[in-house]
Amino acid sequence: MKKLVIYLNYVRLAFFPLSYGIVGALMGSTLNRVMIADIGFRAAWVGLFFAVPDLVAPIRVWLGYRSDGFPILGRRREPYIILGVIVTSLSVVLVTRLATIGEVTNGLLILTILLAFVVFGIGRNLAHNSWQALLADKFHGDSRPRAVTAFEVLTVVGLILGAGVIGQMLGEYDAAQLLSVAVGLATITFLMTLLAVILQEPRTPTTEIATEQARAMPFSKVFKEIVWADKQVRLFFILIMFAFVGTLAQDVFLEPYGGLVLGMDVGATTQLTVFWGLGLIIGMLLSGIILIKWLGYMRVLRIGLIANMLVFIGIIVSGLGDNTALFRSLVLVMGFSTGLAGAGMLTIIINFTSYLRAGLLLGVWGVANQLGRALGSLMGGGVVDIMQGVTDGDAFLSYATVFALEVVMLLVAFVLSYRLNLQETKAQNEERQVLERVAA
Repeated sequence: MKKLVIYLNYVRLAFFPLSYGIVGALMGSTLNRVMIADIGFRAAWVGLFFAVPDLVAPIRVWLGYRSDGFPILGRRREPYIILGVIVTSLSVVLVTRLATIGEVTNGLLILTILLAFVVFGIGRNLAHNSWQALLADKFHGDSRPRAVTAFEVLTVVGLILGAGVIGQMLGEYDAAQLLSVAVGLATITFLMTLLAVILQEPRTPTTEIATEQARAMPFSKVFKEIVWADKQVRLFFILIMFAFVGTLAQDVFLEPYGGLVLGMDVGATTQLTVFWGLGLIIGMLLSGIILIKWLGYMRVLRIGLIANMLVFIGIIVSGLGDNTALFRSLVLVMGFSTGLAGAGMLTIIINFTSYLRAGLLLGVWGVANQLGRALGSLMGGGVVDIMQGVTDGDAFLSYATVFALEVVMLLVAFVLSYRLNLQETKAQNEERQVLERVAA
């Protein structure tokens, strides 16, 4: 009976990443497209709006500190997740309502939408950071990589499901219908979160001592001594950034490369996302279930990084040889190797915490993740524009330069991984002191 309850709790947990992905589909895909193509906002404004959640990511560190040391109703994670989802859901409805007013040149309206995106970013960062801290608290040993990779895959599934459901419900753009969809999805997200997280948080004698010690120092001192002064924390922050820049800078360039360099039509390039996503899911699941247990998370990360470097070189070769079949196959392999690297990285991120500072440190890694994504997109776009100017619009040289730079970024991340030692961190030393107090 006890095992059945445990498994049912695991099933309940799955509802959070599913709901997180569904909201991501509404905001990152549907609303993005509608604001530009149907409502008529300038692309620059929309780009700024959707960059805001990444720009406010540094608040994750402080929010994580609060979660570690300042429980609500005796719990450190569940209330913060629920609070984050409430803020996220309300801001989704608010953004949708403001956007559908349609006054695209109204400065006050644009400012209000921008502020609504700030609130959305804070809520989403709070919910996701606290969720990751809950996973770090709840899962240990071999179950940890299986859990983090499975729930990450479920986020991707939520994105796909959300896109499909929204597409069926909307059809042609209609302001009232879009608002109804936003309200419905926000409500469903809130209910799914309640179902997922209530009574999931482990409560042990260690929790009380860890909470007391986590709030014993003010945030500024904790950040200075545990984060900024720790060489291993700084090293891992840089590793995450280089890995994400190297892996994800291609995100918006594979389809243009296929169209402009290899002459693929729109339908064929759109299918590339399917190939990449399929490879990603297979790579993450295989890593979480088997490979990390057999090889260790660091080795799986390195294999993924090496494979991605080889893939980018192959993509450049496919452009030189005008080989569409090779390019399509390499995109599938890229998804798979990204899944390997992603699963390894996620496991390191969850392990590079302590019971005392899980929220704080996961906030730091979240900032590195989102900053790496943002820099990857900016770097890629800037390099393409510069190279097109220098090479008189040569598409192959422009995009090949981006892929070559990604190889360099991944190589740097690969080298840095050999200097990483999770046992040398100050957070681990703190945790050992807490365990000694519990044992005494």
